[in-house]
Amino acid sequence: MKLFLLTALTMCAFAANSILNRLAIDSGASDPTAFAVVRVLAGAVVLACLVLLRTGPLPLLSRRRVAGAGSLSLYMIGFSLAYLSLDAGLGALILFGVVQITMFAVTSATGITPTLRQIAGAAIALLGLAYVLWPTGTVQVDAAGAALMVAAGVGWAIYSLVGKSEPDALAGTAANFVVALPVTALALVATGGAWHMTANGYLLAALSGGVTSGMGYALWYRVLRQLAPTTAAVVQLSVPIIAIVGGVILLGEVASLRLVVGATLVLGGIALAVLRVISR
Repeated sequence: MKLFLLTALTMCAFAANSILNRLAIDSGASDPTAFAVVRVLAGAVVLACLVLLRTGPLPLLSRRRVAGAGSLSLYMIGFSLAYLSLDAGLGALILFGVVQITMFAVTSATGITPTLRQIAGAAIALLGLAYVLWPTGTVQVDAAGAALMVAAGVGWAIYSLVGKSEPDALAGTAANFVVALPVTALALVATGGAWHMTANGYLLAALSGGVTSGMGYALWYRVLRQLAPTTAAVVQLSVPIIAIVGGVILLGEVASLRLVVGATLVLGGIALAVLRVISR
């Protein structure tokens, strides 16, 4: 039960991060590039301070930083730039679809074959997510945006997979953010992204980076040590659904029949694939 609650809390943190992102960008308080840089900066500052107060130096020179910080940078950069040309729902579908495929493929390649129950549950949940997020009307997919979101999905999948070997979740996450900060900032600046950020934008980005990203990712690294990669992959399909429900509750958005049906499929698929694993 403890693992279930911690996993659910982590997914809620990820979903809250999406809501904060939407609040900042949709309201015009920030552009995606500025939001991403401040988000990583806030996460690096908050986590580094916590680690320095608790244990001392950050493990910046560990070989784990190559995969951890590198994949985090790939995710942040790809995610921010992809949404400049992709519909929000389609972007989320591409992201989480790629995460599923990558994590299942890597797991299979390392000799841990997913069970039929896990595959069926993942397929049902992904189908439900597609039903909720697929754009209505004519679908126009920008090739560059889709490629960037695919890169973001691969980056997040790698970040999740390497988290299982991180001995100290908080210190490892803090070091990843610190190392990823200059890489993310330079890459986004190199793309020529304009900087627009109001006071409210800074506040939302700082909250996203320091709490729902930084602390949420640290909790994710802690949870990952107790989850199989396939389980970790499937439970993340709940994040867009939680974010949409959060939008209904907090932002006054409408709960449609499409959302109810899709959410039922997503949660049912997740339950089929992982309930026995995370209920302990």
